[in-house]
Amino acid sequence: MSFFYAQHSEALNQNLASLQGKINVSFEFFPPKTEEMTNTLWQSIERLSTLKPKFVSVTYGANSGERDRTHSIIKEIKNKTGLIAAPHLTCIDASKEELIQIAKDYFDNGIRHIVALRGDLPPNSGKPDMYAADLVTLLKSVADFDISVAAYPEVHPEAKNAKSDLINLKAKLDAGANRAITQFFFDIESYLRFRDRCVAIGIDADIIPGILPVSNFNQLQKFATMTNVKVPDWLKNMFIGLDNDPETRKMVGASVAMEMVKILSREGVKDFHFYTLNRAELSYAICHTLGVRPDLQATSK
Repeated sequence: MSFFYAQHSEALNQNLASLQGKINVSFEFFPPKTEEMTNTLWQSIERLSTLKPKFVSVTYGANSGERDRTHSIIKEIKNKTGLIAAPHLTCIDASKEELIQIAKDYFDNGIRHIVALRGDLPPNSGKPDMYAADLVTLLKSVADFDISVAAYPEVHPEAKNAKSDLINLKAKLDAGANRAITQFFFDIESYLRFRDRCVAIGIDADIIPGILPVSNFNQLQKFATMTNVKVPDWLKNMFIGLDNDPETRKMVGASVAMEMVKILSREGVKDFHFYTLNRAELSYAICHTLGVRPDLQATSK
């Protein structure tokens, strides 16, 4: 290990030590489709709930069956764990009347935080009637929801350019959203530049980095292709030869994410959102590195 690297690591670790008890985390899950996946989900929720996350979110599919599962899981999480549960809600597959009814039902059941998204467009669907900013406006007309929206440090795949994408983000926040959660990324500089551009355009809401701990590189490449996320060569090289070695893949993925959160924390980031893929182990280990632990969370109140 070089002297420079040792100094760099020591500085990052000292910074993390000073932040213990001051880091906020949140976790994203998706609705399970089988009994085995349901068991895995609840085991993950149970373990990660000990870290006292700021909230947990559940994704929302484009068909009614998956939407119903999201509604059910959100209510179960709130009732069983007491955590703040935030459903994803999209606006391209429901009328305004349906969206208002869903929002009222959530509010009546004590669900006050929503992740507001446009949603994926069906093939050959044309221009949608509503966008995420319109959904934020609609939700705020129903009740004073706490609303998160999506942000794209490497630009949304459908955006005309980076400037128009940033203007769209500002419109969502100006409509009443409280914070933005980014798409996952691996180029830390792209996030930091994006955060600076947000400030320059007058955005003062938190831009929470979305962290995806990687344990399956082939799966990551599929996600990245759909979301316009750059997968750097150095990351690809780390997973060469590990197709049949899941344990080492987990160690590599956790190491990469740990280094990312260390650097981001030194840059002033105190909130992190983890895309768990319904598995707790990597996110839990990374949070442990951040100093987010059951004992620290209990004593920091």
